[in-house]
Amino acid sequence: MDLGLSGKKAIICASSKGLGKASAMALAAEGVDVIINGRSKDTLLKTAKEISSATGSAVTPIVADVTTEEGRLALLEACPNPDILVNNAGGPPPGNFRDWDREDWIAALDANMLAPIALIKAVVDGMIDRKFGRIVNITSAAVKSPIAILGLSNGARTGLTGFVAGTSREVAAYGVTINNLLPGPFNTDRLKSNLEVTAEKMGRSFEDEAKIRAQSNPTGRFGEPEEFGAVCAFLCSQHAAYMTGQNILLDGGAFPGTM
Repeated sequence: MDLGLSGKKAIICASSKGLGKASAMALAAEGVDVIINGRSKDTLLKTAKEISSATGSAVTPIVADVTTEEGRLALLEACPNPDILVNNAGGPPPGNFRDWDREDWIAALDANMLAPIALIKAVVDGMIDRKFGRIVNITSAAVKSPIAILGLSNGARTGLTGFVAGTSREVAAYGVTINNLLPGPFNTDRLKSNLEVTAEKMGRSFEDEAKIRAQSNPTGRFGEPEEFGAVCAFLCSQHAAYMTGQNILLDGGAFPGTM
C-alpha cells in the first residue's frame, strides 16, 4: 500500500530508540524526510545512520531534550513547517503517589502534556494553511486502563488526551488530523525498567517477572517496536484522513473492555 507520504517532512520526538525510533524508521521507509532527536549524541547519530542506510531517506539528527523549550526550538529551527509531528517523551518514573511532591507532578506535566501541546501549537497553523497535517501523540495504554505505580504518567497523559479530544475536531476540516497511539507492553527500555521495579517489589527475578507479564497478555508476548511504527506510519498516511481524535490501543488485546 502506498501511504502517499513520499517527500513529506516529519518531526519525530524522542526518536533515538524505542517506539520513537520505530516510528521514524517506518516513516522514512515511506520516503519521508525525518528529523529525529534524543539527548545522547552517540545514540542519536547511530540511529540516524541506521535509518538513512536502511531507507535512503534524509535524516536530520538534533541533539535536544524535547521536554525543554530550548529543545523544542532546536527541532523547529531544523524543520519549521513539518507535514507530520509525532510527539513522544519518556514517561515519568513509577512509584507510590504518597512519595510524589509538587515538583514531581510539574515535571510529569511538562514532559507528557505541556511539551506536546507546545509543539502542536507551533506547527498546526502551518498545517492548516497547507491543507495537510498529521499529528500523532505517543501516550500509553494506561490512559485507558490506569496502572497504579504509573500515576504520574496516568495523570499527565490523560490531560493531553483531553486536550486532543477538543482540538482535533477544531482542525479536522482543514485536512489536519490529531490522534493518540496508546502502547501497551512493547520490548523497550521503558518496559524493562518498569519490570525491574515490579520484580523487586514482588521479590522475583527480572526474568521471571518478564515471563509472567508476557504470558498474561492474550498474545503471550510483548509487542515489537516495528509493529508500533507501522501503525504510526498508517495514521500519518493519506488513507487515514477520516480518522481523527481517536485513541488507538496497541496492547495485544490486554484491555478487556468491549470498547
